[in-house]
Amino acid sequence: MPLIVPSKFNMKTKLLYIFVVALFLLSGIQFGFAQKKVYTVVLDAGHGGHDPGNMGNGYKEKNIALKITLAVGKILSKEKDINVIYTRKKDVFVELWKRGQVANKIKADLFVSLHCDSHTSNAYGLGTFVLGSRGNRKNLEIAKRENSVILLEKDYEKNYNYDPNSPESVIGLSLIQEENLDQSLQLASIIQNTLVKKLKRHNRHVKMDNFQVLRETVMPSVLIELGFLTNKKEGRYLNSASGQRAMAKYIAASIVTYVNQLKLNTVNVKNNTLPIVVDAETDKKEEEIFFKIQIASSKRKIATKPYNFKGLKKIERVKVASYYKYYYGKTANYKNIQTLLKRVRKKGYQSAFIAAFKNGAKISVSEALKTK
Repeated sequence: MPLIVPSKFNMKTKLLYIFVVALFLLSGIQFGFAQKKVYTVVLDAGHGGHDPGNMGNGYKEKNIALKITLAVGKILSKEKDINVIYTRKKDVFVELWKRGQVANKIKADLFVSLHCDSHTSNAYGLGTFVLGSRGNRKNLEIAKRENSVILLEKDYEKNYNYDPNSPESVIGLSLIQEENLDQSLQLASIIQNTLVKKLKRHNRHVKMDNFQVLRETVMPSVLIELGFLTNKKEGRYLNSASGQRAMAKYIAASIVTYVNQLKLNTVNVKNNTLPIVVDAETDKKEEEIFFKIQIASSKRKIATKPYNFKGLKKIERVKVASYYKYYYGKTANYKNIQTLLKRVRKKGYQSAFIAAFKNGAKISVSEALKTK
């Protein structure tokens, strides 16, 4: 629509009028460009109310989990593009299915559940879990212990097709969560590595098991076992104000790091024409959809030589906005890319993850698998 300038204005006033209107329109355009997606993070403090959680050395898991959760949320709420939601903000009992429902209803971008561990031995250390059917006997016992809270819920038989004491129940997975596994592993790796490095915690690593609270969600989700209350030294640390502040600080920092990576991973790279590595099983019919491993993202432009990437050859570098992404391998076979991911993580790239592309444009892994 043409700009109409009132005829009663003299030339000088007309020019000023046009300038002001143009400035207003430009500011509107800039505002539109500046708008960002707001990422919703649901923070879940384990246990609560008549469920105290574990009470190693007299400490209450429900209180420690809540204090750290609220502190994490307070830090994250200062981020303009992060919206924080809690499953509980006080000492109340919330059923496991309702915790997941909170996140699902608002279509949250990620779900983080905080707990404290216990053991009959003097075990200590920090571990981060994602939903999975795999796990050793020790992980199974942790999952069964956390899931046993179901038995405290009224009419739990109606809400769950699940027996918390049954190994058969503990290996069932929802398809939707399986599709979120890569992103959950990415978030879990960032949290685990950050807390271990910054707080000098004993590393119990990222693990997979069947926690009911994770089963109930349909977005990338992790459960953090902050440490063992049954270990006197660790329990004392987790119950202290300084320990809780430190835990909250670096959990929040890890979530911010993940969200920043998430922003970059949504950028379309359709126009990328850099050479890529193709495995022997990728034929012309399959080239429309393929997978690669993203091993790093940095503002630095790094030469794609093996000595810069722990011996990995034929690294692909893609510029996205002001960042460079570094990819390894290319295949249309999902099992092959999973094998490549294991190889990359053994090299030390623990936060590496699978990325999917269609006609050169980045898509979600779940979408790529559905198209196959």
